[in-house]
Amino acid sequence: MVLPSRNPGDARRERDGLCDSALRVGPDAPTLCAGWDVRDLLVHLAVRDNRPDVALGEALPPLRSHRDKVVSELASQPFDALVERVRNGPHGPLRVRALDGLVNSAEYFVHHEDVLRAQPGWNPRELPRGQEDALWRIVRVTGRVAYRRSPVGVVLVTPEGPRAVVRPGAESVAVTGPAAELLLHAFGRRTRALVHLEGTPEAVARFRGTYPGAVGE
Repeated sequence: MVLPSRNPGDARRERDGLCDSALRVGPDAPTLCAGWDVRDLLVHLAVRDNRPDVALGEALPPLRSHRDKVVSELASQPFDALVERVRNGPHGPLRVRALDGLVNSAEYFVHHEDVLRAQPGWNPRELPRGQEDALWRIVRVTGRVAYRRSPVGVVLVTPEGPRAVVRPGAESVAVTGPAAELLLHAFGRRTRALVHLEGTPEAVARFRGTYPGAVGE
């Protein structure tokens, strides 16, 4: 079992939090990942952490039977054991905190929220300022990919003032919210992301036509 450090990084903290939340809501609870319950999500994370051979089965048809076998074996093990497997994290270089943070900070934050925000009565968490700052740095980069199909320009804006143009355009929409909410919106969790869209009615309508489901529609 991996013991948390005295000052865990964001990725380690979100991994532990996700595992704690999974145990609390149970394996059959829903998530924001379409078609996946909590058990399915944990199987995905167990594969992502340590089974690149299984991940290849998504792209290479000859390996799909192997993928299906491993996924079935992971899904059939006791839920507590599956949670512990995810909590223990990856082997190899990704056990190094800096690399773990680079690769997993956003991944585990989003998937933790996939569990939390799929449950009745959810509320947004108050994150440490350092984590919000880190998520802002991430979404400034990932937003360029997430909104590349936008028919209008896209500007990400935080309540504190920082903003980033992630899609230039003659006419733009401002997506405003805390960094955590902006990241969730960019990652497609738009029905649960607490953001506000600003722009001309025409620009907002065009943006929502490509990225439907935003809170407030």
